[in-house]
Amino acid sequence: MRTTSNKKRLSPVAKPTLDRQDVLPASPKADASSIPAVAVTNLSSSLPVASTSLIQDASQYQLDFFQRSIMFFDTLRERADNMFAHESAGMPPPLDFDYETILDARHFDTPANYALLRITRCRDHFAKEYVGEEKPPVIIIDPRAGHGPGIGGSKHDSEVGISLHEGHPTYFVIFFPLPCENQTLVHVLKALRRFADEVAQRHGGKSPILYGNCQAGWAAMLLAADCDQLTGPIVLNGSPLSYWSGASGVNPMRLAGGLMGGMWMTHLLADQGNGRLDGAWLVQNFESLNPAHTLWEKNYRLFSKVDTERERFIEFERWWSGFYFLSRQEILSIVENLFIGNKLERGKLQLSEGCTVDLTRIRSPLIIFASSEDEITPPHQALNWIPAVYPSTADLIKAGQRIVYLLNHHVGHLGLFVSADVAMLEHRAILESVDEVEALPPGLYEMKIINPTGDPDSHKPQYVIGFEERQVEQIQHTFPEKSFENVQRLSEQNEVYYQTFVSPWVRAFANPFSAEMLKWLHPMRVSRYLYSEALNPWMVPLKMMVPFVKANREPASKDNIFGNAERATSASIVAALQSYQQSRDAASERLFAKMYGE
Repeated sequence: MRTTSNKKRLSPVAKPTLDRQDVLPASPKADASSIPAVAVTNLSSSLPVASTSLIQDASQYQLDFFQRSIMFFDTLRERADNMFAHESAGMPPPLDFDYETILDARHFDTPANYALLRITRCRDHFAKEYVGEEKPPVIIIDPRAGHGPGIGGSKHDSEVGISLHEGHPTYFVIFFPLPCENQTLVHVLKALRRFADEVAQRHGGKSPILYGNCQAGWAAMLLAADCDQLTGPIVLNGSPLSYWSGASGVNPMRLAGGLMGGMWMTHLLADQGNGRLDGAWLVQNFESLNPAHTLWEKNYRLFSKVDTERERFIEFERWWSGFYFLSRQEILSIVENLFIGNKLERGKLQLSEGCTVDLTRIRSPLIIFASSEDEITPPHQALNWIPAVYPSTADLIKAGQRIVYLLNHHVGHLGLFVSADVAMLEHRAILESVDEVEALPPGLYEMKIINPTGDPDSHKPQYVIGFEERQVEQIQHTFPEKSFENVQRLSEQNEVYYQTFVSPWVRAFANPFSAEMLKWLHPMRVSRYLYSEALNPWMVPLKMMVPFVKANREPASKDNIFGNAERATSASIVAALQSYQQSRDAASERLFAKMYGE
């Protein structure tokens, strides 16, 4: 066996024992201390620094994540407790203004669960400090679509706040959580008519400006069509009047009636509620439109920015988590005549025997405010009723009507009457230009706001308002009308079968106890009150930890590697849910087309 100098012969049994001299041969010019120094310098130049930074990021992120989690779940606890407190207080409107009740329609000859309020004070200032007697009064009506009233005045910079600051006597129409017995749309319309008459009498006969938010828009139109010259200009904010209109991927909600076989499902839910429909079902429909926002974005925004988002979240949820009821007669009339029948724009809506609503009778100027980003009431539904009622511009002019529309391209549905920036610019511009709208010749116009300052809190002449003439023929939002007519016929047939063979049995077993049980078992409520300390004992120690966490709060730095990974993961979850939504909506469109034809 060949051997090498300076190395020992290895035994075939024993394993070699290597020391540093075995690995690094000695050099005649290098001493023992210089060799280890070179090795240590090469290893410590990068690895220890990187690992130290990674450990610091991990430690910082872990503490930040823990603190945010405590504060996040405590916010959900507060939302749940607020929901119970709001319920115990009778669910008053969350208005950020003091008010007095002028009329309570529950005491009318034909009672309805509506009331007229007059705004008396804005924080430390009384309304009379703002109001000018020469200004026409404003009546704001909030939507009755599952939630309670109040969102139009839930904060200082809102429709109510802008109306006061512009010097208008301001009134607000609210409704109570439970409808009156056997309440119908006719009862509601009579109450609104009396409200408008009362306001006009209080202000020297001046016709009030009527604000209709979302579903309150068609109520304002019914009032204007029924009571000629009782109202002044009508502002329709995100108000659907053309319920069949829409485009593929724009408004999938309009397909829901057909995919569920018509209105029988609504009738069933109202029967199970002992004659009342729980508004939580309507709110659940809204939330299902955007699963990315409902299931992830809303909660992650709170979790990621819990130091600054808590108050905004609680303020909004105080309104969003308050679910009101509609009577069986009301909701069936709404679904049959509007959502499925689309009878308002077609001139076939009958409120009572021999009384058909005709929108051409409206002489009050109309201001339509819509957004292209509105997922609930896109411009299709806000505008497409115009060519249905007035086939041409000549017909509109002949009727002596003025219709002005204003488009926003940034905010969603709620932003039209909730966003502070929208209130301070668009709603202020609308109120400041009411006289100009009334002075326009009959016709169709688009309202343009040129605001070079970029500041939403601006006044004339900081921005300029223009009215550009448009043609009715330019509004061309086509939709498969025959398909929706097929839905209407199927709905009427299914309703007859349900009302004859199923409804009597459901009503026989429904009672106040079962209705109350179904109310509190609804997923929209369960998902909230499960975090209440009254029901969940784990919330008590968590609540006790919050002051300590806030006192020792240490947010992670913006460039924390684990924080960046968290945000990237969130973005991927949102993208996946949005992809699911697009696939679901596309499948619904295809199924609807196959069921009811193109």
